[in-house]
Amino acid sequence: MPFDAKKRGPAERVEMLQKLGFKRYAYDWRTEHLPTFDEEVALLKKAGIELTAVWFPANLGTDAQKLLAVLKKHDIKTQLWITMGDPGGTDQAAKVENAAKVLRPVAEAAAKQGCTVGLYNHGGWFGEPENQIVVIELLKLKNVGIVYNQHHGHDHFDRFPKLLEAMKPHLLALNLNGSVKGGDRAGKKIVPLAGGELDLQLLAVIAKSGYAGPIGILGHTSDDAAERLADNLDGLKWLVPQLGGKEPADKPKYRTWK
Repeated sequence: MPFDAKKRGPAERVEMLQKLGFKRYAYDWRTEHLPTFDEEVALLKKAGIELTAVWFPANLGTDAQKLLAVLKKHDIKTQLWITMGDPGGTDQAAKVENAAKVLRPVAEAAAKQGCTVGLYNHGGWFGEPENQIVVIELLKLKNVGIVYNQHHGHDHFDRFPKLLEAMKPHLLALNLNGSVKGGDRAGKKIVPLAGGELDLQLLAVIAKSGYAGPIGILGHTSDDAAERLADNLDGLKWLVPQLGGKEPADKPKYRTWK
């Protein structure tokens, strides 16, 4: 939503998702979007599109309460994706404890509504899957897991197979990205699928892992969201047959990337 050159409203966005063939949707937002969240959820339900996830604060403040109220009204049981900065603390044990202390009330409130909490890697200490796993183990709450985002995992490429194996018992969703080595430092942090030299390699790791949960693609640029999503779909269609040993077809011609 905050990353769409056409600044679509709820009805236009749902229409876009239908045209592109999406049946699942993760809702990102800024404060100015919250007044129309109720309308958006109603339109998604009418269109038969699952609200798979909602970006959520690491607190139970006003914005969080508004989101929970709408989800309760529509009886939506979804994933709440949460990130945070460094939780503070003089050592690793203190950081883990502080992060768990912040997350526990949110996770407990989510559980009351049948929702899960996905710890969202967004860089820094909290963005390291090993730290997220330790926090989850300390919380001991069945509704807390991980949502992993490749566009925030540029430092993880070399150890991605090992990380995925460790995350898999907790993994609620996995968001793909065109992956370029060092891309986050070269203006290529978010690239359409098939636009990165590591894409097929990383996709093969995911396929081999046996992970069978939701797979996400991004509309996370300043382009027309419909065009960037279509570019990612085209890239995925080009990559997937190669996992089965087929020769690659002509690479997609992107609308939003050169």
